[in-house]
Amino acid sequence: MTYTAPSAFQSRPDLRGTFGMSASTHWLATASAQSVLERGGNAFDAATAGAFVLHVVEPHLNGPGGDMVGVFATAEDPTPRVLMGQGPAPAGATVEHYRAEGLELVPGSGALAAAVPGAVDAWLLLLRDHGTWELADVLAYAIGYARDGHPVVGRVAATIAAVADLFRDHWPSSAERWMPDGRVPEADEVIRNEAYAAVLDRLVAAGAGAGDGTGDDGTGGDGTGDDVSREERIDAARAAWSTGFVAEAVDRFVRTPHRHSSGTDHAGVITADDMAAFSASVEPATTIEFRGHTIAKTGAWGQGPALLQTLAILEPMDDDLLDPSTVAGAHTILEAQKLALADREAYYGDRSVPLDHLLSTEYAAERRALIGDRASRDLRPGTVGSPGAMPPLRESYTPPAADGTGATAPAGVGEPTVGSFPRAEGAPVEDAGEPAVEPTGEMRGDTCHIDVVDRWGNIVSATPSGGWLQSSPTIPELGFCLGSRLQMTWLEEGTASTLTPGERPRTTLTPTLVLHDGQPVVALGSPGGDQQDQWQLLYLLRTIVGGYSPQQAIDAPALHSTSFPGSFWPRTWEPGGAVVEDRLGADVIAGLEARGHVVTRAGDWSLGRLSSVSRDPATGVLSAAANPRGAQAYAAGR
Repeated sequence: MTYTAPSAFQSRPDLRGTFGMSASTHWLATASAQSVLERGGNAFDAATAGAFVLHVVEPHLNGPGGDMVGVFATAEDPTPRVLMGQGPAPAGATVEHYRAEGLELVPGSGALAAAVPGAVDAWLLLLRDHGTWELADVLAYAIGYARDGHPVVGRVAATIAAVADLFRDHWPSSAERWMPDGRVPEADEVIRNEAYAAVLDRLVAAGAGAGDGTGDDGTGGDGTGDDVSREERIDAARAAWSTGFVAEAVDRFVRTPHRHSSGTDHAGVITADDMAAFSASVEPATTIEFRGHTIAKTGAWGQGPALLQTLAILEPMDDDLLDPSTVAGAHTILEAQKLALADREAYYGDRSVPLDHLLSTEYAAERRALIGDRASRDLRPGTVGSPGAMPPLRESYTPPAADGTGATAPAGVGEPTVGSFPRAEGAPVEDAGEPAVEPTGEMRGDTCHIDVVDRWGNIVSATPSGGWLQSSPTIPELGFCLGSRLQMTWLEEGTASTLTPGERPRTTLTPTLVLHDGQPVVALGSPGGDQQDQWQLLYLLRTIVGGYSPQQAIDAPALHSTSFPGSFWPRTWEPGGAVVEDRLGADVIAGLEARGHVVTRAGDWSLGRLSSVSRDPATGVLSAAANPRGAQAYAAGR
């Protein structure tokens, strides 16, 4: 058999040039990043500027109270490195406390779900160490959109509408922030967030006043803080965030009990001391060789190595079994992913994980032998040392009421399966691919993404997330809320990802860097929770094995498995579940069903929100591609 050829139809061109390329999940972030490149900034200046714009223009998908993970390489050093912006569980986030609050799961919304915010500190660390611009110039784009306003996309308005009753009845500070005059904003209406603009102004002022004793209001500073270095000015802004006015506001606000996705009211446990104790960092990447390429991911505190395990299983197989557009290929890919994701449940977490063994060729061969002609409906982790206790396997979940009499909130369905994507009556089926939110605030579908490469060879892929406007009540003086990443931990003792103070929740955020002959050639990523690496796998197989261009790979029909416990509240799974785009074809879908897969059709253009940038070290040619689904992501460059 030959590998399926790409479609003759291509939704967008593969951009090519030699100056610089940017791609993200919102056109304003892409345009802002590209503007920085045009004005002489490098890829790290540009990505940071674009990321803060994403806080403003995609507030339903990320926010400054959330987290981020990046992977990057510099022009001077092609070694892939991970930018770690995933905060840990607060000191007070113990299993005992949550159980005493009557909870069986960490809620999907509310301050008890909040890890220590990590995104802002991580971006400022990247800017300090590898950028060239002053903080004021980098943040000017986000400050402008927050203070002067921007036309809100319809999906933000739809998200606010979904949680309007929650805001009115339980989260009045969110109602005030997102429903001015008591109404939901309309699509394309210009909205503002003056409170967040003021926060960014104060961070800039903290840097401008560094070394002159003026504090975070910058009184007496000239905006540049010329008496101290650029790096010291950025560190002063980081301190204003983690030990200054932001941390103090967070500490005060979460002491008041408020409604959580459990349907019950609780106070948060995060404190100013928790925020002061966290600092973003840079870590070595975890890598594997696949078909002459090096694939770089996070360590096992994220789900990234599951992609590497899947590639190790698939690497020696015939090309036709690596083709997602055929029955045999789609089946093989789904089964390999299920095996890797079962190991994720058994082993991955912020602790010692036997990655050397999990990524070894010998172990991959053991796992490969388990792939049969029929879809497995079992969760089958391997045996490596002492795996953690397995979490409970639930196909549905009803939270207990505070009085023990029954459910108080509707259960979600995990994130993001096709059932996660309800659409308004009469809306096009393609809209099913956009993340959705329950009326109780739990998120099903999340996240933004940004990729940038510059003419010097600096390259970065980053996935910011968390702190969605519906994560928890808005902190009024900050204009944003906390994240909900702790929902990815378990309250059962002994699992690999049991809630533990000071440990990072096993994040789903998982950008990718690809190297060839030791040089970075592709940065890519996607929103999508548990599906992020599943959709990126299809891109890697189609480009490396099938010879697709980046845009052809992004456009091609997508699929993913749901046959493992979801990372998002209520942590359910669907044994044998597979979600596919209808464009995969009736024959392929029927073939998967005949092999025992429980197939859900998602519509023609619904799965995957990938973007990527690329570089050819031999020629200096750069390229970019972006997702057409939802008509929002954008790539730009020249």
